[in-house]
Amino acid sequence: MLDALTRAIELNQLKVGDRLPPEIEIAQGLGISRAKVREALTSWQNMGIVTRNKKAGTRLAAEVSSNAIQLPVTVKLEAESLLRTHAVRRPLEIETVRLAAKNCDETHRRIIIARCAELLAVYEAGEDWRPADYRFHAALQDACGNPLFGQLIQQIQQGFNEIYEAPFGRAHLGQASIPLHGPMADAVVAGDVEQAAALMEQILALVEGEIREVMQVMGQGDD
Repeated sequence: MLDALTRAIELNQLKVGDRLPPEIEIAQGLGISRAKVREALTSWQNMGIVTRNKKAGTRLAAEVSSNAIQLPVTVKLEAESLLRTHAVRRPLEIETVRLAAKNCDETHRRIIIARCAELLAVYEAGEDWRPADYRFHAALQDACGNPLFGQLIQQIQQGFNEIYEAPFGRAHLGQASIPLHGPMADAVVAGDVEQAAALMEQILALVEGEIREVMQVMGQGDD
């Protein structure tokens, strides 16, 4: 669906700021339902790739094009989308662990320890650690005392996941950061606000570094 939509944008030679054709016109041109077009555009809106307004219509907010690499959209688009998501999540994630370290009670501490142990065990076993990672971060969000943090982080992540199940074709992007989750959990449980925040910053920096490294490698491979 996204490949077809990308090709349609290229075919119309649309650039950043240009208005997309109406949904019904796109659907007819691609031979798909209008509902699928709307779903795809909504996902792109969540990622900041398009803007949508009743009066102004749907306009491109980021460059969209295909390339020789067999990805749903270009490496550039995927990387920019992921980095944009990451930049928004960064302050939310850091403040979440600050608040969790400050506010968590004994029940939350037990859950955080258990979720972290689960995450590290799955990681060390070489299994898919993503569900365990989600549960661990959900425990931190529950412990922070403000449900809005969890809601915002999950909404941002969902917007990206609706487009990319495995960024750059790598299902475990950010794996190098998993060992740091143990010390971070210890800092939260110990109530060490600054150490917990510093470790989350390191985790986020590792993830961003991996995104940029993969982008660079793929860009070189396309030369």
